Amino acid sequence: MIMQISSGMGPVECRAAVGGIYRELKKEFPDIDMVTSVKGEIDGAFSSIIFSSEQDLSELKGTMLWVCKSSYRPGHKRKNWFVDVSIITEAEEVDAGFTKEKIKIEKFHSGGPGGQNVNKVETGVRVTHLPTGITVTSTKERSQHANIQDALKKLTSILREINTANKDKQKNDAWSRHAQIVRGNPVRTYEGAGFRLKKDEKSD
Repeated sequence: MIMQISSGMGPVECRAAVGGIYRELKKEFPDIDMVTSVKGEIDGAFSSIIFSSEQDLSELKGTMLWVCKSSYRPGHKRKNWFVDVSIITEAEEVDAGFTKEKIKIEKFHSGGPGGQNVNKVETGVRVTHLPTGITVTSTKERSQHANIQDALKKLTSILREINTANKDKQKNDAWSRHAQIVRGNPVRTYEGAGFRLKKDEKSD
């Protein structure tokens, strides 16, 4: 699964919290792998971190709280810093590999100008991408082989567009969640500069 830790529109302390909480999660769940991040203005701070894990970490979804007096603004009275942890919809990668198991090629009589000779020859092709059900046809070339190649080019372009759209949707999903932090009722609370997790909130 893919998740994001975000500081939202919070101050530098929230960005420090993102970095600190991510490092603690990495210790707790070693298979966590950073996918991408937006660094903050100080070392170890991040506006957001998107990470992946093979485990089901849905229990981490929600608001997390870091309780710590600010070391960046010593006179600041506030010590509760909230970050958001959300699940990001994974971009569906459409396999563009054209193996025999994934495409179906059908021949048909290509019509149009050219007289009876053209209509007697099966030069038109219909290619179906079985995993998605997308079908493309080609009749523009005189040879069946050339029409197959033309249809496969069209299919490749369509699948690339689908993959691009899916990735854009994932980015938009991540950004929309970046600006939505609910303060209160944290699923976890970390305390102090060492980001000590409160024992009663540690995962089993």
